[in-house]
Amino acid sequence: MRILGRNDAFLLGGFAIAVWVVSSRQLGMLLDRAREIDHSRGLQLVPALAILAVVFLVHQVRKREEISRKASVATLRAAEMDRLVQFGKALAQSLDSSSIRAATVEHLPLIASGRKVWATTRCCGEWIDLTPIDPAARAAIERAAAHAMGDVDVAIDPEDDVYCIPLVAAGVPIGAIGVTPNPPLTDTECAGLAAAAALLGPSVKNAELYSEVHENSVRDALTGCFNRRHALEVLDSELRRTRRSQGALTVVMLDLDHFKTINDRFGHLCGDAVLTHVGHRMKTVLRGSDTKCRYGGEEFLVLLPDTPLAGARRVAELLRKDLEQHPVRWNDQILVVTASFGVAEISAAEDTTNAIIARADAALYHAKQDGRNCVRTSKAAGVQQPIASHARSSIA
Repeated sequence: MRILGRNDAFLLGGFAIAVWVVSSRQLGMLLDRAREIDHSRGLQLVPALAILAVVFLVHQVRKREEISRKASVATLRAAEMDRLVQFGKALAQSLDSSSIRAATVEHLPLIASGRKVWATTRCCGEWIDLTPIDPAARAAIERAAAHAMGDVDVAIDPEDDVYCIPLVAAGVPIGAIGVTPNPPLTDTECAGLAAAAALLGPSVKNAELYSEVHENSVRDALTGCFNRRHALEVLDSELRRTRRSQGALTVVMLDLDHFKTINDRFGHLCGDAVLTHVGHRMKTVLRGSDTKCRYGGEEFLVLLPDTPLAGARRVAELLRKDLEQHPVRWNDQILVVTASFGVAEISAAEDTTNAIIARADAALYHAKQDGRNCVRTSKAAGVQQPIASHARSSIA
């Protein structure tokens, strides 16, 4: 442990010099000689030297304060830069809107030095919050954001005390960051918020593009339903969840009746119109939580989570009636579309997705055998076996 610090050593050194000056005969002789020169030449060397010494000391003190101030500013800027770097890293690891929202909520208040801060984007005329926003302040925030984005028709209320920076991606404003300027923002803080906006804008746009690409990769372009690969992944996940929760999960398979005849008689464009119509009716009738899939050709698969067999049968019957009651208009023709349905509920004995799909497929085959345009169920694993593909094709 050090007994004397740096300042203590400096003070002791000054005290030693002062003692030496007091007891030094040579210094006294030098000062006497300086006074003789002052009297003989009319100069004031001693006062001048004293003034220079005082000025030098003051200059050194102010220089040290300036160096300390610059070091403090540099430390603040380094901390600000570190917060921006951490924000940039978090955004770089975020590929969807939820992860970007989490990164914004965590890092943006730090960049705003603890002030109340918000961020929002506008997509298709709707505002999407990237941070929690007080409902009471929403109207003022949306006005401020729209004004920051360049909407000339939006007027700012003088009582809205907010500092806004637009979020820009590819030269197009897509949202805004706002912060309460109380206490007043420094230039460094303004620059930090501008840098945060420059990072956040492209990240939000990239997340939108990623979501769009991902959505297109898992959906059938014609019907808007999920494709087969994605439906099988969802089914596998739902099977695991259902086993853990001991809940219910039902699969419905439907096949359009006489679809080949429609293609042969009216052409494949008419067949595409029928498939598009079926996809639309499924979205209208079924819940948003139900996974709707085009399984292949004119065959569709529906996953009904938390739905027992009896409820799934009612849903299938409702969809069957809806398809029959909403014909397809093609040129001057009115085409009545019907479908056959097979319903199967997961059982404790089932370990794979293929098992429950096979039972639903077998139930669908019995619906075809029973005259089509009807619903048939498979109550337990192993009761109905899947049939050969050539037999299916003979009654489609």
